[in-house]
Formats: sequence, structure tokens, C-alpha cells
Amino acid sequence: MMDDSDDRLAARLAPALALLAAVGETGHVTRAAELLGIPQPTASRRLAALGELVGAPLVLPSGRGIRLTRAGRTLAAASTRALAAMTAAAREVREEIDPGSGRIVLGFLHLLGRTLVPSLIGGFRERNPGIRFSLAQGSRQDMLDALREGEIDLVFVAPMPLDDPGLVSRPLADQELVLCVPPSHRLAARARVRAAELAREEWVTLEHGYGLRQITDDLCAASGFEPRIAFEGQESETVRGLVATGLGVAVLPRSDQAPAGGVVEIPLSPALFRTVGVSWPAGERMTPAVRAFRDHVCSHPTDLGLAFRPAAGA
Repeated sequence: MMDDSDDRLAARLAPALALLAAVGETGHVTRAAELLGIPQPTASRRLAALGELVGAPLVLPSGRGIRLTRAGRTLAAASTRALAAMTAAAREVREEIDPGSGRIVLGFLHLLGRTLVPSLIGGFRERNPGIRFSLAQGSRQDMLDALREGEIDLVFVAPMPLDDPGLVSRPLADQELVLCVPPSHRLAARARVRAAELAREEWVTLEHGYGLRQITDDLCAASGFEPRIAFEGQESETVRGLVATGLGVAVLPRSDQAPAGGVVEIPLSPALFRTVGVSWPAGERMTPAVRAFRDHVCSHPTDLGLAFRPAAGA
């Protein structure tokens, strides 16, 4: 059972949560004060008073800035978590009062921004015009990390994180992946290509942390070889451009339009698909807006063009 003195100390520390969190984030009193819109001397006095209240200094001079003491790091980390919880609660309360004016933070892989994301958001906004979206793009790993940290509400990723018990996922669509080669390549006229035929090729891939890189590595491993990586990138269009100049071959999602940029797309044999899904934290309470969009996404199949087909597990 918590001691009464702990309760009293926590109550007296509570008004300073924002300052402690800002100092922990910036590592500098002046920048923390600017972030909060208060004078720097005021911030310094409050930190000194908090140190006296706790019984140990929270910050120490370090060059032109400061560094948090062990006690300061503990309180700053707890303050950041507490503020995140209060922010989420305030948002939930506001949206419970007016569910038509909520905001959804949606993360997704770069290529999904062409058709899947606009189609799903467009259909949802027709019936919920007051709900706003904040969009975040990045690698699969970055998006999942942001989801776990509570920085985003939902993510569209592939492959889905089915091995993570802390996340819930639902399949949305299967997206075909094809071999991309320059027009002068020896395989450019082929109707289909087996992955085993690519063992001697040089590859252009995305960096580790991207779902396509994982799929490429797994495809090559299943065919008995390790890909010879010539170039790594962070964006699929860059990879496509490198392929077009003859610097290697790549596995990329099939274009929803006629292939352009000097790249020939060849289906793999057997055909290769990745399942695009939506994921969210298990057991987390959703705001009404996020819940409504999640339900819309999971229950409204959308025609996304030739590059997609209904997910096998949907």
C-alpha cells in the first residue's frame, strides 16, 4: 500500500509535470522554458524548488546546458508517461462530447498512399466530414514502433505483426509483388520468372526495417541463395529508378498504372503477394473517431485496382 507521504509528494509534483517532461525532452532549461512559454528564470526556480521538495537535485550543470540527475530522469520519464495519458484522456472526453469532430493519427507505408489510404479515408469522410486526419509515413518498423508508443492510432502495414501479442491486426487486401528489371535485362521478355533464376543477379532493395526488404530476403532464402545487394534505399520509387538505370533488379509492388520510368514488371512464379493489414494496440481504449474509422476499414472492402485482390484471411 502506498504511504500517505508518497501521495502528498505526488500531488505537489503534479503541477510541474509539463516542466519535468520538457526538461527531459530538451536537456536544457532555456529550451524547456521556451517550449512551455514561461521565462527561463521561472523554470530554473521551479526546478530548484522541486529538488528541495524531493530532497535531491533534479538537474546539474553540464557545459552550457544541464543534465538530469538519476532522480530527475526518473521523474521526467514518469511525467512524460503521465502527460501522454492525460492528453489521450482529454482527447477521448472531447470526442465523446462531440464524436463528429475527432482526429485520427494514421500511419502507413509510403506506397500505400497511392490508392489504399486515399480510398479508405475518402469513403469514411463522406459520412464523417468533421473528423480530421494526421498522416505519418515511414518504414514498417518505424510505424509499428510509433504505434506501440501511442504516437499514432492505427497503421496500415505489410506484413502484419502477427507475432506481437501487444497488437491486433486485421487483413485488408493482398498486393501482388513483381520482379522489376530494366528493358535491356535478359529476363525482360519473360512472361514469368522463378526466384531461383535470380541467384546471380545484383539487387536493389529497401533498407532493413522495411517490410519489402523482409519479403525479398525471405524469398531469396526460400530459393536457396542470399541476395547480392548492390544498393539499399528508403523509398520504393528510388529503388525503381535505380533499377531503370540498370543497377540491379528488385521486387516491388505491381504498379496500379502502366509501368513507367524504364522498368519492366514481370510476375513471379509462383505468384507472390503480401497481405496489407490494419493494426492497433491490444486492449487500448479507442476514441470514438478512431473506433469508427477502424470499423469502417475492417468492414468496407474497396476496389483498389489491378495491384490488389481481396485478402485471403479477410
